[in-house]
Amino acid sequence: QVQLVESGGGLVQPGGSLRLSCAASGFNSNNYWMYWLRQAPGKGLEWVSGITRERNTNYADSVKGRFTISRDNAKNLVYLQMNSLIPEDTAVYRCYADDYRGRTYWGQGTQVTVSS
Repeated sequence: QVQLVESGGGLVQPGGSLRLSCAASGFNSNNYWMYWLRQAPGKGLEWVSGITRERNTNYADSVKGRFTISRDNAKNLVYLQMNSLIPEDTAVYRCYADDYRGRTYWGQGTQVTVSS
C-alpha cells in the first residue's frame, strides 16, 4: 500500500523546536522530489520547503533560516527540523511526493501548535 505518514507534531512554546518526519512506504521515495506544506486554520495550503533527489533544498521566506529539510534515502524518510518556532507556524503540516512523471502522493498531516 502506497502511503506517506507524517509524525512528530505537537504543542510547543514559542522559541521551541520540533522535528517532523515523513515516512514513505509502498514506493521508492528516492526517485521523488519531496515537499512539506502546511495549512493554518482558516487559510489555504502554503508551500514550506522542498528537497530534490540530489538533496538540493529550498524554503519559503517565512521559514528560511529557521527550518531545515533533509532526507534519508536508505530509510525512505524526509525530515523537517523546525527551530525558533512562532505562533504563525501553527498549522497542519503535510508531506508531498512528486516524481514529475505523473505520480504524486500526499500524507494526511501532523498538527503543530505553537503557543504559550
